[in-house]
Amino acid sequence: MIKHHGQIVERLVRRKNYSITDLARQTSVNRGMVYHWFNQKYLKADIIFQIGCVLEYDFSVDFPEFFTKNDFNNPESYRRQRPTLRAPQEQSDAKVWKDKYLFLLEKYSQLLTERAVY
Repeated sequence: MIKHHGQIVERLVRRKNYSITDLARQTSVNRGMVYHWFNQKYLKADIIFQIGCVLEYDFSVDFPEFFTKNDFNNPESYRRQRPTLRAPQEQSDAKVWKDKYLFLLEKYSQLLTERAVY
């Protein structure tokens, strides 16, 4: 059976009740990209690693072809090996404002849903 990387990651995010908005913010992408990842059959190891660090989860169990136990025990060592990871502080101003807008939009939608009269 072939693994569906996005489904494995999504299952973990949902099981931990982790906010999609928070995951997006901490991985320096927008919410739409997180949902895009969930639909991808294959994900880059760097993306899975970033999500694992945010969720404090060791993906070496799910993806032994990408990671060893040491990668999640010592994330800085893994990051030095793979310099393509971006730090959250490298976000552009437009991206920061876009993320804030999406966060507020999500909260607004939640309020509307709570106050809806059936």
